[in-house]
Amino acid sequence: MKLKHLVAMLAALAAGVAAAGDATMKPFVLAQRASGDPAAVVAGVRAKLEGAGFRIAGAYSPYEGATILAVTSDELLAAAAKNRFGAYGAVQRVTVTKVGEELQVAFTNPSYMQSGYRMEGDLAGVGAKLAAALGQLEEYGPNDGKTAKQLRKYHYMVGMEYFDEPTKLGVFASQAEALAAVEAGLGEKRGGASKVYRVDVPGTEEAAFGVALTQGCSGDAFIMKEVDFKPTRSTGHLPYELVVSKGEVFALYARFRIALNFPDLSMMGSNSFMNIRCAPGAIEGALKKVTGK
Repeated sequence: MKLKHLVAMLAALAAGVAAAGDATMKPFVLAQRASGDPAAVVAGVRAKLEGAGFRIAGAYSPYEGATILAVTSDELLAAAAKNRFGAYGAVQRVTVTKVGEELQVAFTNPSYMQSGYRMEGDLAGVGAKLAAALGQLEEYGPNDGKTAKQLRKYHYMVGMEYFDEPTKLGVFASQAEALAAVEAGLGEKRGGASKVYRVDVPGTEEAAFGVALTQGCSGDAFIMKEVDFKPTRSTGHLPYELVVSKGEVFALYARFRIALNFPDLSMMGSNSFMNIRCAPGAIEGALKKVTGK
C-alpha cells in the first residue's frame, strides 16, 4: 500500500473515531437540590446570578411550585449578535421547582441551546459561569444526550419541522413597527399571551420576547403537565419565545420547540406527543393573535 493511501486511511479512521466520541449534551443542568422556603431560595438564586454578572430579564411562575428566571449577559448578547435568529439564544432560563419537599434549582444548558439554535461561537463559558454561581450536579432531560452535530440538524422525526422552519407570525414595514405591535399584543394579553421579558440584541435589528401562555391547549400548564413528568423537572422549557427580526415576527414551530427539550418523548401512549397534539396549532393561533396578523 502506498504511503499516501495509508495516511488517508488512517486520517479517515481517526475522523471516524473522533465523530463516534463526540461529547453528548442534555438540555438541562441540575444545579442543586435545596430545601426550605421557596421564596428565600429564589432570592438567593437571584443574588448569585447577579453576583456572577447575569441580568434578570424577567421572571414568572407558570404554575404553583415553579419559578422561572430569564437571564442574559454581555457574553450571551455578543454571541447572539453574530447570528441571524441568535436572539433565541440570548436568554437562558434558571428555575426553582418544588417537587415534594425538595426544591430543584436548575438551568438550561447554554451549549445545548447554542447547537439547537444553530449559533456560531461557544457558550460553554456561560455554562461554566452558571455552574460556578449555582452549582452543577448533572445534566438531565432525555435518557441519552445529543452531540452538537446532531442538534444542528435536529428534528423529531420525518415530516416534522427543523429549526429553520419556524412559524412566521407577521411582517411589518419596519423593526420599530413590529416591536410596537408585539408589545401592544402582549400588553393586551391577546390569545392568552403575556410578556415575561424582552431582550434587544445590541447592534442588530433583532429582539427576543419571552411569552407566558395561559389558554387551553396552548397553555404552559397544560403542556407541561403532560411532558414534564420525570422526577427531575424540566421547568426551563418555558417560556416560549417570539423573535422579532428585521420587521418580521417569528416563533419556532411547536413540534420543534417542544421536541428540542424533550427529544425522548414518545409519540403515543401516556405522557406523549399524541396527548398534546392540539398544542402546535393552538400555540400558533395564540401567537398570531399577538401580532394581529
